[in-house]
Amino acid sequence: MIDEPDTFYERESRSHRKREMLALQKLGEILVELTEAQLSKIPLDSTLAEAIAHARAITSHEGKRRQLQYIGKLMRHVDPLPIQHALEKLQLKNNLNKSHFHQVERWRDQLIAEGDIVLQKFLQQFPSSDAQRLRQLVRNAQKDAAENKNTGADRALFRYIRTLIENHGK
Repeated sequence: MIDEPDTFYERESRSHRKREMLALQKLGEILVELTEAQLSKIPLDSTLAEAIAHARAITSHEGKRRQLQYIGKLMRHVDPLPIQHALEKLQLKNNLNKSHFHQVERWRDQLIAEGDIVLQKFLQQFPSSDAQRLRQLVRNAQKDAAENKNTGADRALFRYIRTLIENHGK
């Protein structure tokens, strides 16, 4: 009797290898869709970076599909973990930016709708804010809302609140 392990069960199936290759190709597609600034934060070797740049320049559907397959092939020879971690970090940063944006929007909308009650809560939470300037911005935005005008007062209020919230943690 032979004590060698059965090699038949230890090999990866073709389906499993194909799923991995498709996952790497999908990762390559995500890289192609990133902006230049985002892509600069991803650790890529020069060959892969050139292939991604070339894929961005291709307008033909079939040509782009072939280039994405080539990127997937290149991805098989690169460790995808650092790339995936960098993408997750970018996604987390984007989610935090969205969260801050929504927080600023909520404050602006509440200040315009409810006025002094919310203004006091805001000043308690952000004591470094200029109360007089904030009141003036809120009044201008409320006036615009009441008269159905768009003088940019709500945008000015939004920018001021955003600046206060961003500087609050510092």
